Amino acid sequence: QVQLVESGGGLVQAGGSLRLSCAASGRTLSTYAMGWFRQAPRKEREFVAVISGWGGARTYYADSVKGRVTISRDNAKNTVYLQMNSLKPDDTAVYYCALDTSGSYLPRGTTEYDYWGQGTQVTVSS
Repeated sequence: QVQLVESGGGLVQAGGSLRLSCAASGRTLSTYAMGWFRQAPRKEREFVAVISGWGGARTYYADSVKGRVTISRDNAKNTVYLQMNSLKPDDTAVYYCALDTSGSYLPRGTTEYDYWGQGTQVTVSS
């Protein structure tokens, strides 16, 4: 059984940085695309970033975070990261990592992912 566990969320002032981690067990991540999503109160869960499988050479970001966020993976640690800089109050949300085992290249839809973590809260104060 695959388990994804996020960590690294917290309260930060606008302009600050956070690094989220997503540690996996039960499946080797290196083969699969991994994504980060977020969900703010009363909003739909939205795509943030994705990294391709097989070495993670390709990445794709939502326009809202492009230039401020970097997704990366450490296959030896079976972990994916989301480095977030220049945070804004609009970035406040629960952040989820997700695993797509279908082999999709850079999936961006929530329905394309098979496994989800429990989420980690990110709160950005103004």
